[in-house]
Amino acid sequence: SERGMVAACQRPAAQAGVEILRQGGNAADAAVATAAALAVTTPASTGLGGDMFALYYDAATKRISALNGSGRAPAALTLALLEQQGIRTELPRFHAHTITVPGACAGWCDLLERFGTRDRATVLSGAIQLASEGFAVGPVAARTWAGGAERLLTQSPGGKELLIDGRSPRAGEVFRNPSMAKVLLDIAQGGKEAFYQGWIAERIVETVQSCGGTMTAGDLAGHTSTWEKPISTLYKGVRVYECPPNGQGLTALLALNILSRFDLPSLGEPLSVRRLHVMIEALRLAFADAGWYVADPDFFDIPLAELLSADYSASRARQIHPERATLDHPHGVPTPRSGTVYFSVVDGWGNACSFVNSNYMAFGTGIVPEGTGFALQNRGLGFSLQPGHPNALAPRKRPYHTIIAGITTREGDDSLHSSFGVMGGFMQPQGHVQVLSGLLDDGLDPQAVLNRPRFCILDGLPGGTVALEDGIPEPVITALSEMGHPVKLTCGFDRSVFGRGQVILRNPADGLLCGGSEPRADGCALGV
Repeated sequence: SERGMVAACQRPAAQAGVEILRQGGNAADAAVATAAALAVTTPASTGLGGDMFALYYDAATKRISALNGSGRAPAALTLALLEQQGIRTELPRFHAHTITVPGACAGWCDLLERFGTRDRATVLSGAIQLASEGFAVGPVAARTWAGGAERLLTQSPGGKELLIDGRSPRAGEVFRNPSMAKVLLDIAQGGKEAFYQGWIAERIVETVQSCGGTMTAGDLAGHTSTWEKPISTLYKGVRVYECPPNGQGLTALLALNILSRFDLPSLGEPLSVRRLHVMIEALRLAFADAGWYVADPDFFDIPLAELLSADYSASRARQIHPERATLDHPHGVPTPRSGTVYFSVVDGWGNACSFVNSNYMAFGTGIVPEGTGFALQNRGLGFSLQPGHPNALAPRKRPYHTIIAGITTREGDDSLHSSFGVMGGFMQPQGHVQVLSGLLDDGLDPQAVLNRPRFCILDGLPGGTVALEDGIPEPVITALSEMGHPVKLTCGFDRSVFGRGQVILRNPADGLLCGGSEPRADGCALGV
């Protein structure tokens, strides 16, 4: 397409974004339209109860802005309180204490205020229509929905609003969410204040506190997004941009810096033993660093320049043994110097928005405030409960965040190269690295690179088991195991562990857009 493109994991959401582009809206307008539609069509994965991050490329200035739309812990939630309640090593996965202030709504509104050209009512109209009139549930979304319904929604105060007669909707079944339609209408009319200071905020506070949490009206009313300077590195002639911590985009950049010390194509075919081994080891090293250094920068001074320096990447690359896995990498100490839905939108002017919005686990906590039609996230699980750790839980602190978005520009003229991302917990930086390697090392087009089988170090642990996707040759799997990598062959619907990516490339000569969409999801790439 030459006039704009949206790549998303749900077709109705991609259509909502494309419709805004057809009406003359830009990438920011279409991004919020797509995000809101995804909140309706994939409520297990994303929604107004979650957070968002975005990178925005402004074609006029060739500048990239990073928007951090993640929420903070309640002011009354402390390690001392958890100790009193007998919670010492980790938060229970679905407890109300894991609910941080939902940042998605403020992020949507702030993106529109800075870069949008259309009013909220126009941008949200597609999502409101989907919520009120209904949509056919996709097969992958239906499977995720079912898992959350059985585990969480039937126990939640407002969970029935996300069910049909007490069960999850089946693939192809039409689902309507009138409660969500009402919430979106109020946001369209009143903006973020309608969410953080009105009846919606009251319902959130009542529900969280009734479930044992500490969130107050003041926590919600005091929430703000932050505009930040993106972090970046060079890889194979393009500059790769990520949002800075508290997001884990740093992990992808650390791994790319290590891999830049190797000539990957010379190591063999993309799915060969030597090449996969080096990529896995680079990510093990990156996760070891991320586990210590990814934290809220308002509470911890993160040495970003040193971590992303050439000297540091060289020292970390030297720790990769060519024939043996290392499962116990500690985090590095750089030498001081002076100094969980993803989608992509590019419009006809060349503006781009790389956008991710998430509940963390399926339906987050599964706690649904009555009358709202959305579940509250469990992002608080990203905190450490170890006193003194940079990412230790503290009042009004943001946790380690897994959701990340990526943009690349061409070195030399800063023209837009791509808007890309791969959602899915700790798979996300691993997906970024594998997608970029396919695009830049192997010259694949967006759909081909998304179709390629992947690996995933489970749970982002440096010594974690490596899930290998069906399609990686059996002799390669055997050889990786013999090198010391704990491996697990993964196929069928379990392939969701490898994430869901979207990629749009832009040709600088004629503005032609080439997009691809994740084959492991229900979506597509649509042009205007």
